Amino acid sequence: MPQSDMQVNNGAFTYGPSEEHPGWYTWDLTDQDRFNAYVMGRLLVRREDLPGGAPAVRLRMFPERRHSNLLDAVHGGITLSLIDVSLFACMRHAIDGDAAGSVTLDLSTQFIGAGIVGKPLDAVVEVLRETRRLLFLRGTVVQEDHLVAAFNGTVRKPSSR
Repeated sequence: MPQSDMQVNNGAFTYGPSEEHPGWYTWDLTDQDRFNAYVMGRLLVRREDLPGGAPAVRLRMFPERRHSNLLDAVHGGITLSLIDVSLFACMRHAIDGDAAGSVTLDLSTQFIGAGIVGKPLDAVVEVLRETRRLLFLRGTVVQEDHLVAAFNGTVRKPSSR
């Protein structure tokens, strides 16, 4: 994660300190017509330490009515999207990996509770293992002290073509 107060643009992503949320960084695609911005809305990211000192990455979204289902809870597809995007945010901010050229190979999710519209929804992700081509991750989706989901995922790193 950049330690300076300058906005960084690596081509695919733009990130830098959030003016409205001290301690958080923006996590935006440069192309605002793509899925992350268009569907998910504003995303913030920060690196944290888990109990025991292992690094984790927290990706935050701000659910609105457009993210809800007919029960007025956060739609499961939005929760899955947050999880998927969080895998790449973790890759970038925990191991300084190239998130732009990577792909999700698998994602296993257990829905445990419902997210509420109007409150920040966070995916907290950690790297379990990194190999030359793969990254194994796990995490939870939380809203304040409420557990919404747990997940495991595998990301393939970009090819060197």
